Amino acid sequence: MESGSSSNLVLVAREAAVDEYKEYLTYSTLAKIERNPARRAVLMRLAEQEFRHFQFWSRLAPVEPRGWLLRLYAWLMALLRLILGVTFVAKFMERGEEKAIERYRSVEPLLSGRDLEELRQIIRDEEEHERALISQLDETIVKYMGALVLGLADAIIEITGAHAGTLGATDSTITAGVIGLIVGIGASISMASASFLQTKHEVGKSPTVAALVTGVGYIAAVALMSLPYFLTHDIYVAFAASIAVGIFLTFVLTLQASVYADRDFKFEFLQTVGLLLGTALLTYFAGTYLGELFGIRTI
Repeated sequence: MESGSSSNLVLVAREAAVDEYKEYLTYSTLAKIERNPARRAVLMRLAEQEFRHFQFWSRLAPVEPRGWLLRLYAWLMALLRLILGVTFVAKFMERGEEKAIERYRSVEPLLSGRDLEELRQIIRDEEEHERALISQLDETIVKYMGALVLGLADAIIEITGAHAGTLGATDSTITAGVIGLIVGIGASISMASASFLQTKHEVGKSPTVAALVTGVGYIAAVALMSLPYFLTHDIYVAFAASIAVGIFLTFVLTLQASVYADRDFKFEFLQTVGLLLGTALLTYFAGTYLGELFGIRTI
């Protein structure tokens, strides 16, 4: 074997061993905190599979992963699991597997016999088995992800518009905050009703659950974006804080949706933020014009 090829094999093996051990620790940690027996079993199988991969790569190039760094990563993923769900974390960890598979395939010509067969099995695991296992996690949040996205996305845009419109009509943060809440509550009922009617025609989903997910998601976004108006008396500071909250919610929402649907995160995020800021600008001018036209500006 040529020295260059040997060096490439060692490099790939070391990187792969660390990555597989990291995923083994993460799945093991997720399994420990998982209460659902079926999901715990899936996570344990994923952990066992990743550990076998680690053993293969570490046999080709012995490596000692930095335990504390990888454990910190595992616990950060566990925290993310509590916020966004175990399916999100599993799919998030599997992003970039295509590049890993390319690296694995690059060393196929350098192996033979049992090692080559094991490598091909690992590639099959990465391509098919892990995705099949992740699909078995079966979280409710995944089934109703569309309803959640519908509620949050609409709330972020609509409440941004409502708050921006009040800038031209009032300097009272309390008034603006209350207007946002009223608009939000009314819109949440409307969106929940629409979600209920739409889900009635979808197999395997509960219209009631879909309506609750949409409505609760909407109300949560409205409450968070209206909160700054009750914490300060400067309406522009409140509006800026509300916009910041909206952008943060957009980040979380877009990240979650892009991971579940395997879409490009950057494009989705920038597109949504553009809509949010464009809505704010247009409704600000509309509110200012109408406030002056009807003489309703209040302090």
